[in-house]
Amino acid sequence: MSNGIATLIQADLASLSNAAHNLAGDSIAAAAQFAGAGAAPASSFADSMKQAIGRVNEDDRVAGQRMADVDSGKSEDLVGAMLASQEANLSFSMLMQVRNKVMGAVDELIKLPL
Repeated sequence: MSNGIATLIQADLASLSNAAHNLAGDSIAAAAQFAGAGAAPASSFADSMKQAIGRVNEDDRVAGQRMADVDSGKSEDLVGAMLASQEANLSFSMLMQVRNKVMGAVDELIKLPL
């Protein structure tokens, strides 16, 4: 009986290995299909995060400048300054949520048994 189970497990393992190999080949083919000859190189996750942090920093800088202009009397657009401040706050909150999700995923990966 154990030989029959071992044979079934080996057959399942071979089937899963073939499916994984086919899936990997399909994903490479799909990636090649969308990456044309003139396509820009794919950006990494680190580059995407750096760009997001840069945008959040720029939003905060602009909101601070607009609030400073209203405080000093250079501008009377209090509503625009408050909206810019709220946009900067929301973008920062969203960035922190993404950071927390990524850190949670990294923690889960570290906990995986090898």
